[in-house]
Amino acid sequence: MPCPHFKITIIQRSRGQSAVAGAAYQSGEKLFSEYELKWKSYAEKQGIVYTEIMLPAHAPSEYSVRNTLWNSVEKNEKQWNSQLARRIVLALPREVPADQYPAMLQDFCREHFVSQGMCVDFAIHDKGDGNPHAHIMLTMRAMDEHGKWLPKSRKVYDLDENGERIPLPSGNWKSHKEGTVDWNDQSKAEIWRHGWEVVTNDYLERNNRPERVDLRSFERQGIDLAPTIHLGPAVTQMEKRGIETDMGNLNREIKQVNRALLVIRKLLADLQSWIADLREKRNRLIEEMREPTLPELLTQYLDARRDERSDWSVSGQRKGTVIDLKKVSQAVVYLQEHEIATVEDLQNHLNEKQTVFDDLDGQIHDKEKRMRDIQAQIKAWDSVERLLPTHQEYIKIGWKSKKEKFYQTHKAEIDEYNKAFRLLVKLYPDKKVPISSLRDELEQLPAEIADLKPEFESVKADLDELKTVRSIITPPEEKPKEKEEIKVAVTQAPLEKASLIDRLHDKQQIVDEQKQKGKARSISRENEL
Repeated sequence: MPCPHFKITIIQRSRGQSAVAGAAYQSGEKLFSEYELKWKSYAEKQGIVYTEIMLPAHAPSEYSVRNTLWNSVEKNEKQWNSQLARRIVLALPREVPADQYPAMLQDFCREHFVSQGMCVDFAIHDKGDGNPHAHIMLTMRAMDEHGKWLPKSRKVYDLDENGERIPLPSGNWKSHKEGTVDWNDQSKAEIWRHGWEVVTNDYLERNNRPERVDLRSFERQGIDLAPTIHLGPAVTQMEKRGIETDMGNLNREIKQVNRALLVIRKLLADLQSWIADLREKRNRLIEEMREPTLPELLTQYLDARRDERSDWSVSGQRKGTVIDLKKVSQAVVYLQEHEIATVEDLQNHLNEKQTVFDDLDGQIHDKEKRMRDIQAQIKAWDSVERLLPTHQEYIKIGWKSKKEKFYQTHKAEIDEYNKAFRLLVKLYPDKKVPISSLRDELEQLPAEIADLKPEFESVKADLDELKTVRSIITPPEEKPKEKEEIKVAVTQAPLEKASLIDRLHDKQQIVDEQKQKGKARSISRENEL
């Protein structure tokens, strides 16, 4: 199944990041950063199978050289916290031949980025480990017709109801900034994700593949499944080395429960569809005769199977009858145990199982959500505990310049602390975090989910029994032809059989004929004796 991964991030100077370094990493080249006066080398990086730079028509031709393009970008960004480039990392479908990956990315980038005036630098990575993916770097400034970088934003004066500028007490005019392009709009991310989805599905269709990818979340797709949590590079590497982690175990538990939910949902849908079909047939027949009971339909099954074996050998007929009797006996026992005699009884029984399943589904969904919430709280608590000394040292600094320098050096730690602290204060305004209780609850929740599994198994076992009943009652031509339990050579093709439902009109005649045959066989055996 194609992987729906599509992640958008910003390369920011305030985080110590560099556009030149990013380009060197994804291309596997050695580039020189004129801003930092340092070489950025990833020439030893493995698994880079293709790189390309795509430019809009008005871009200078020298920007087709990677080092020139990204040094020009960094030269035009003057601020210490400038946003240098946008990066997209997306998964490539393994179901599409690898030699078509460049064309896929060219189609996607040409339509959504180059046509809008962005310079595109992309690279395809594939180490042969089943994870082919692409890195795309995009410029964030527009160009004029001469290839000169334009400002990212412009100053716009606010106007009152009369169209006049609004004065401020300082003597200036009230104003705000507006972007010169709409590339940073939140809606763009949705458009780009959908664009890659369209390209991927188009290439899957071209290659006659049945798979399709959907980049929407489970919630937006209307799929009631629990999403897995993001592991991050450190945990992922530990898992690859065979080291089990709490987060990895949680993901495995979620995936296992999701698989069980999908199987049971499909089985429920199939059985509901089958019962709806039975209802439709019942409604057609009830106009001409009374409604058949389920035991009568089981009897009809035996009669029809006996007729189908009329040209078999005596031994084959006997063995086939024994097999059918065992199958019908199992169905009759099930119907008797659950007091099911009519289609309405069958529908009510299935509705009860549906209710039980929905309740179990809701309990598991709530517990999984609670596990993810507790994980986030514990992670925030650990961050606050670990980074508290750094935060306190930062707070104690009185000089503005020294404080700013300390912040730039420890920005990641301070930002992480603030983010974690805000989360905990929002949940616990009194700042009393029950961390021990949370850890105990997190340890207990997987066991509670596991305790629900026997009920799942019980529901599934009951539904499997219903499948057996369905296979008996459903007319032969309306279900896939099953392989005969006993293979018997025949000299001619068997006659086409009418469905059980259609033959209910002459049920009594069939039963009488079978009784006469049975009497004839008994008389014949007595004469032989």
